[in-house]
This record gives sequence, structure tokens and C-alpha cells, in this order.
Amino acid sequence: MAAITASMVGELRAKTDAPMMECKKALMEADGNMEKAEELLRVKLGNKAGKAAARITAEGVVTAFIEGATGAMLETNCETDFVTKNDGFLAMARAAAELVARHDPADVAALSALPYSQDGFGPTLEDVRRGLIGKIGENMSFRRFKRFSGGSKLASYLHGTRIGVVVEYEGDDVAAKDVAMHVAAMKPVALTSADVPADLIEKERAVAMGKAEEDRKAAEAAGKPAQSPEIVAKRVEGGVQKFLKEVSLFNQPFVKNDKQTVEQMLKATGTTVKAFTLYVVGEGIQKKVDDFAAEVAAQVAAAKAGA
Repeated sequence: MAAITASMVGELRAKTDAPMMECKKALMEADGNMEKAEELLRVKLGNKAGKAAARITAEGVVTAFIEGATGAMLETNCETDFVTKNDGFLAMARAAAELVARHDPADVAALSALPYSQDGFGPTLEDVRRGLIGKIGENMSFRRFKRFSGGSKLASYLHGTRIGVVVEYEGDDVAAKDVAMHVAAMKPVALTSADVPADLIEKERAVAMGKAEEDRKAAEAAGKPAQSPEIVAKRVEGGVQKFLKEVSLFNQPFVKNDKQTVEQMLKATGTTVKAFTLYVVGEGIQKKVDDFAAEVAAQVAAAKAGA
């Protein structure tokens, strides 16, 4: 059995909003596997446990640059929120997005090697990054980027500095900008239900089946008849279909008019969205969670040992 620490429980609670004891039980049942514990909580507590799963877990900014049919979006990370407001850090992040658009680097290493000078540092972007690390006293890195040059029109939307969207489209500029804002708010995972990744569908199906099993056990404990396998199968499939509609852009109710879907709005404005890219700062990165109790205990032990 893996050791379940207070920091692990705190991290799972921050992700799921579930009660502390439920988080601890789930981690114990999952033998310390964070992803499995989160899935167990969704089965036991319903969708509430998944609502906070997209919370930001690292600091940084998303920047974008568009010039005609060419553009780029970039995520630049740092250690604390304080640095995301630093003018030098922001200038570097914005310049790096422009460098991606103009020079089409193959990866972060190639981007870092491009010529760039700022605040007395240079002659490459990497030199500027290292210089700012020394000046500000905090680590920073370029995490990921995407360049756009497929010939489609481009619309971007930045929600503050933490969420960025680029939409590739043909048609009405205002409608495309509205779609970019919608994506930032509703965070779809695909254009249509058919485009949703198979692993996400299977995960959702597993959650629905787990919930049906929990309901069966509850009915059995209460002396009530369990639903037939056919009804359970229909419930599970219904839950999966509901999920597909909720996470596909074209099926989502449009944020500016929930009486029509995004697809209906686009049709009405003669606009075609070919693709979208969504970046959320820190998505998928686990922020360090300090175990303060353990830290204090260690310091006390060290003080006693030195006495």
C-alpha cells in the first residue's frame, strides 16, 4: 500500500472539491494513483468531483501573435503568479510568440536558439531567458507552442493571460471572435462528437458504468429491485451521448445565445470553423504542494539534533 500523505489529499481535494476524508479514502483505494482516485470520486460523488479538474496547477502566461493568415500561440511558465505581472517576463513571452510565427521553429530548443535581445540580454532568446532568471530570481521556461499557416483566416482571444484560443475559419470575423471567446469559456475538446478522442469516451463510459454499479448496490441494500442489464446499458450509453454533446463545440449552446447551438450560429452567419486550439496555463502540470507539517517536523528534528 502506497503511503498517503497530507499533501496528496490536499492536491486531490483542490482538483475535485470533494471532502477531505473522501479524498483520503479514494487515494487509499487507488493505492496512491491520483488519476484513479479522481475517477473513483466521480463515480461515488457524481459530476461534482470532476468540475474542478481543470484548475490551473502551474503559473505562467499564454501569448498569441497573428499577422494575416500566419500566427502562433505560446505558453510560457514560471514559478509564481508574481512573475506573470513582470514587464520583462511578459515582453519575452510576447516576443517569443512572434518569433514562432515568423520563423517556424521545429521545437522549443529551436525557438530558444533564435536571435533576440532584451533588457541588455542576448543575442538569443535563450540568453534572454537565462538573463531574466538571474535578474528576477525565478525559473521560467517555454512549455509549448503552435504555429498556424494553413491559409485559413485566424481569430484569437486571450482571457487575461491564462487562457488562450486561436480559431481557424472562413467567413464572418465577428462570429469567429465570438467562437474563440466561447471556447475559452466552455472548453470543448473537439469540433464535433465524432472528433472526441476515444480514450476520453471510454473513460466517461467507465465512470457511467461505475455509477450504475453504485446505484445497484444502493438498491440492493435498500431491498429494492435492481434495474435490468438492458436498462443499465441504455443509461450508460445515454450518459456517454450527453457527455459527447457537452464537450463538442458545435453541439454546445452558444454562450451569447443559449437558444441556439454554436453550429446554428455559424450557419446563420455563413461562417465555417475548421479548427480551434485552446491553451490553459499549467494544464496537465502538477504544481508543487508543500507538506508544511512534515517540513516543520523536519526542522524541529534538525534543531534537536543540533542541540
